Amino acid sequence: MSGHSKWSTIKHKKGSMDAKRGKIFTKIIKEIIVAAREGGGDSAANSALRTALMKARAANMPKDNIERAIKKGTGDLEGSQYVEMTYEGYGPSGVALLIQVLTDNRNRTAAEIRNILSKGGGNLGETGCVSYMFNRRGVVAVDAAEHAEDDVIAVALDAGAEDVTNDGETIEVITEPEIFEAVVKAFEDAGIERTMAEITMIPDSRITLDPDKTQKALKLIETLEDNDDVQTVSTNLDIPQDFVFAE
Repeated sequence: MSGHSKWSTIKHKKGSMDAKRGKIFTKIIKEIIVAAREGGGDSAANSALRTALMKARAANMPKDNIERAIKKGTGDLEGSQYVEMTYEGYGPSGVALLIQVLTDNRNRTAAEIRNILSKGGGNLGETGCVSYMFNRRGVVAVDAAEHAEDDVIAVALDAGAEDVTNDGETIEVITEPEIFEAVVKAFEDAGIERTMAEITMIPDSRITLDPDKTQKALKLIETLEDNDDVQTVSTNLDIPQDFVFAE
């Protein structure tokens, strides 16, 4: 059972509420701005921008919002200058946390991250303290109730995907970052709708905690992801298939 898959299912279900509050749009807009700033506004020649635009379309972001974000990134419109940073630390019971942010104020973000971790039973660590546990991978998630596992596996393997897991709710496809876009396109061509597609950090191994400690760790992760500057939080926490996250 992939703990990443289970948490992906939980957080993307909860993501619909975040979208109403504009949080998902805020995060994706930052990603578009940085991608356009670093690689230009032409998505055909900018893979990072293509990935950000994929997220924007999946979140039903209005076209005007997307175009303004690209123009802010290319300098055609005035906008904040965001910096990519990664914080490493630990949650309750030593759970590893890799926190990726986009911020226009490093001091503010560092203080907020430190405060969230402290209140949630965690702490910041030194650079490199947990990043060695993770590998960069592309992840594509499909609703298991909407699509047959055999169909998903066939498309994934033909496209060169690395692994496919199914937790009963979500079928998750893992791929090397270099062929992530090709895998996503293969699903589009096959008419298989994705619930999520992103490049993220996957742990080499996972740790299992009892239900109460798992709940506490996930609550901390949720609080981190609720911060506007935090883009993603990767963890080595394994989440049991029957685990239910309490609101």
